[in-house]
Amino acid sequence: MNNLLDLIQQAPGTATAVILSESGTKVSYDSLRAQVASVADAFASAGIQPGDRIAMSLPNGLDTIVCFLAASVAGTAAPLNPGYRYDEFAFYMEDTNAKLLVIPPQGGDDARRAAEERKIPVVVAEVDNGEVKINPSSKGKTAGPPDPEGIALVLHTSGSTGRPKRVPLRHRNLAVSAQNIIRTYNLSPSDVALIAMPLFHVHGLVASTLATLASGGTVVVPPKFNPLSFWRTVRDTRATWYSAVPTIHSLLLARATGERPQGAENLRFIRSCSAALSPEMMQNLESAFGAPVLEAYGMTEASHQMASNPLPPAARKPGSVGPGTGVKIGIMDVEGNLLQTGAAGEIVIQGPNVIDGYENNPEANATSFTNGWFRTGDQGILDTEGYLRLVARIKELINRGGEKISPREIDEVLLTHPSIAEAVCFGVPHPTWGEEVAAAVVLKNAANEPDLLAFCKERLADFKRPKKIHIVETIPRTATGKIQRKAVAAAFSEGGK
Repeated sequence: MNNLLDLIQQAPGTATAVILSESGTKVSYDSLRAQVASVADAFASAGIQPGDRIAMSLPNGLDTIVCFLAASVAGTAAPLNPGYRYDEFAFYMEDTNAKLLVIPPQGGDDARRAAEERKIPVVVAEVDNGEVKINPSSKGKTAGPPDPEGIALVLHTSGSTGRPKRVPLRHRNLAVSAQNIIRTYNLSPSDVALIAMPLFHVHGLVASTLATLASGGTVVVPPKFNPLSFWRTVRDTRATWYSAVPTIHSLLLARATGERPQGAENLRFIRSCSAALSPEMMQNLESAFGAPVLEAYGMTEASHQMASNPLPPAARKPGSVGPGTGVKIGIMDVEGNLLQTGAAGEIVIQGPNVIDGYENNPEANATSFTNGWFRTGDQGILDTEGYLRLVARIKELINRGGEKISPREIDEVLLTHPSIAEAVCFGVPHPTWGEEVAAAVVLKNAANEPDLLAFCKERLADFKRPKKIHIVETIPRTATGKIQRKAVAAAFSEGGK
């Protein structure tokens, strides 16, 4: 399987590919394949050629899956967060040089205005009784089979360290990544994956959707994640696994009653990725839901997954993201030397799922690739069994008088406090030390700052412990649940106040 069209060709035509949880509609593989071909032809008839970018601003649903696959066949899919505002849509459409915009029948006003002002044609994707239709529809051209070297998907990095970078993912990159995920979790036609992540992000697209479809399994698609109906959907669809960020796991835990939810007995495993999972949350999830929790490590530039804890009976290590999954992982120093086991340094990767380079960004490519290795920007340590432990984003390390401190380590200590629901540690300017350690927390039970500071004093060396803890209502996160540590640090950076 070298392209995304191949991924959906393997399953028997009568097998169920997609279940729309809101309506209960089931879509067979035959129907999915026919819809992808029809929409791809409609895109080609609208003038789309290989390499042309098709922007999509769609909520999770059958239309998103069909249009994504069809766009990757006729041109290149460029999914966008429907929650963006006009200026964001304008930036991403210009940056990708979008040739077409796909929106739903209702909403999408900002996206439509951004497209129309840039003379980008707009089409509407509508779902009618389990079938996606494009309006206006046009016939006349047939989309040819995609080239494995062709760019199937273009996404942007989060831009936490500057202007977002364009990440071009080729068909072969994504096909390899889907196969890696299938092997890691022994996915089969009997598996049912409940999509909890947005489908404008590589996590939901590749781990939950592409890998499941490539294995001949079934994907269950709610319009959005809803903790109130989650377990009912798991029960009714007999879902065997789901993948999510810790924010979503936390919302589910907050509603746990002490009894295992109905339907949870069908889960083979629970996957966590795209943000750090604390060992305490991992233990709480396993206790509450009775399924092994497997933390994985992914990034857009690697077509998502790079490492994962394995299924039982192999060891899953709390605080670790597991060994490489079809990806070679090394630890490198700043000079480009590979380090020995147990040494901390920058995590570097090699593999056929890794991009060749960013688009039109020679400066980023020069700093991101060394001797055939891609530099992830994360600091980590490999143990003697090849399991990887993440320490921090290198640019988020706190430098207190020359001592490099991992904010994640302090996050995890704070999260063991019974009154803390969320925590984020960061550095603030200090006249003597250069940087001092501070934190912000969201409480679930009453507590005060002196008590929290005393808690840290008992558990952390003096240079590591926060000297100021801000009690806040919310902690800002990206659309996919990653804590925006840089934004929190900026908010409290003036003298640590």
